[in-house]
Amino acid sequence: MTQIDRRAMIAATGAALLLPGTLRAQAIGDAFSWDRLVALAQRQARAPFRETPAHPGAARVDYDALHGARFRDERTLWGDLPGDTGIRFFPLSANAAQPVSIAILDKGRATPLRYDPAMFDTPAGNAVAALGPDAGFAGFRIMNARRDGDWLSFLGASYFRAPGPQKQFGLSARAIAINTSLAGKEEFPRFTHFWLERSGTSSVTIYALLDGASISGAYRFVSSLGPDGVRQHVTAALFPRRPIPELGLMPMTSMFWYDQANRLQGTDWRPEIHDSDLLSIASVDGTAHARPIVNPSTPQFSAFKESDPRGFGLLQRDRDFDHYQDDGVFYDRRPSLWATPAKPLGSGQVRLYAFPTDSEYSDNVCAYWTPDAPPRPGARIDLGYRLDWTAARAPASSDLAIVANVWRGRGDRPDADRLVIDFAGVPPDMKPDLWVDAGGGDLRKQAGYRVLGRDGLYRVVLDIGRKPGQTVDIRLQLRVGNRAFSEYVHYPLGA
Repeated sequence: MTQIDRRAMIAATGAALLLPGTLRAQAIGDAFSWDRLVALAQRQARAPFRETPAHPGAARVDYDALHGARFRDERTLWGDLPGDTGIRFFPLSANAAQPVSIAILDKGRATPLRYDPAMFDTPAGNAVAALGPDAGFAGFRIMNARRDGDWLSFLGASYFRAPGPQKQFGLSARAIAINTSLAGKEEFPRFTHFWLERSGTSSVTIYALLDGASISGAYRFVSSLGPDGVRQHVTAALFPRRPIPELGLMPMTSMFWYDQANRLQGTDWRPEIHDSDLLSIASVDGTAHARPIVNPSTPQFSAFKESDPRGFGLLQRDRDFDHYQDDGVFYDRRPSLWATPAKPLGSGQVRLYAFPTDSEYSDNVCAYWTPDAPPRPGARIDLGYRLDWTAARAPASSDLAIVANVWRGRGDRPDADRLVIDFAGVPPDMKPDLWVDAGGGDLRKQAGYRVLGRDGLYRVVLDIGRKPGQTVDIRLQLRVGNRAFSEYVHYPLGA
């Protein structure tokens, strides 16, 4: 998975374009519908792929230039209307150099927007001002009613992101992931055209055309801002151009540098730095899987076989400020992202891919659904799901004890590792049994007990023997008889 420059992304979030031949029918005031967009994506998939060229001046728009270009308040689209639907636009930059077309929908008619350098207030010599009058847009963001923050942004390839209820951005979503875990073969299809429709005082419906070397697609995002965060109902029709070794649906991308379990000397002074700390999966049988994220020493791939899962997500479960001590970007406020399929997905895998990072500026984690049935060129793939950008600690397991903390250290003997996992939500009258498996390792010690003075907290201590350089797959669950009482934990010790 290619690294994403988070510094530029974070800085960015804070004449109608000349349309290619396939879109000339979408002139000013022309009719627009979902069915027409799907048909357009299908026709596009039958034609050879053509990459949108980068604007020649975009490379000069660096972090400082982008940060120094302020979108003028009076140019906010729908800025004269009440509610949370004012839209502002991003200029091209070194990290988003390919222009996108943006049109406004009203009563089924599409009117393209023209890029205007006067939309931005720029200091003298700023590279944004030098882009020219027909440079095109890089993307857009939707502002809240007070206009002091945005609640959804689309910028770069097929990436989009929203904050949590505490108005802090973190991880990103993607429309699609192609060959993410295959070294050197990942593709980044991109949204080339957007159509924006104001569908309520706190709701915007976004239509988008996706194009890439291996696939074309039509997307509809019915997006709304509510008291519990941002919710998006997503509909997609996808048309593969050629065989795709690894198709990732409902993908989400995040950053994990270190936490309390694997902080090393030489890292930052802050105790933990990550946007997400857990992959959560809700199986159809009610099992809630919990896979704590680690920063691996080499690229790491994990697959969880599922049939019709109820959902999955990357969570920021640890929400204690004292665990981060970050008073600038507030990692304790980062949102979690949960994907819920609108209909059964069939058989496939929830996959987690991570590569090593030594900073907080690279997104090094990706989670996605890969169906067992390989995509066939010329076929149509229909997909529907809901995305919730939330602060919920356990979207998949509200009635189960959940992983609260993970710790690592040296065991009683020098050749053993100690893994300590705390579970929250264990009633005082409950004495759970431990079920433990140490795949590839030697389970030498196990114990479980309540932590005195901490209501509902149950601690599990494991000593595991393993060979140097070996990864041991730990699986752990609290049970009462044959009934699961906690999340089903998967932990790659030594990764």
